[in-house]
Amino acid sequence: MASHAAMPSRGSHGSPARTTTHHGPLGWALPVALGVIFGFYAAFIERDGGAVTGGQVVLGVVSGVVFAALCFVLGRYRDALPRELRAAAFGALTACAIGFLTSLTGTSVLRSAVMGAVVGAGVFCVAFYVFYTRED
Repeated sequence: MASHAAMPSRGSHGSPARTTTHHGPLGWALPVALGVIFGFYAAFIERDGGAVTGGQVVLGVVSGVVFAALCFVLGRYRDALPRELRAAAFGALTACAIGFLTSLTGTSVLRSAVMGAVVGAGVFCVAFYVFYTRED
């Protein structure tokens, strides 16, 4: 009598180790959405109620693309970082973004740096707390 072939199991017990990781559509959609919002906001701040110029559009597009790329890279490598460095990376990205947006309003460099540092320190504290309490 013929016997059935053994089927490979679908779990971690008998399956080979994966070499690639599949990321869902949120891995692309969230950085793109954040980049679009950041770019529009940067261009809106630079516009200051006047007519739209080419320089403002270029500023919005470039700042949005850079911010989206940084968010994408941070999202890809965040699991490889220890929780302290991961929280510091999120805090530094937020601090740079807030400092840049504050500098577009025409305030001093000192105020932009202080605003970025304060918001970045707050994000660091919250992110560290979240990572510390939810880590295995």
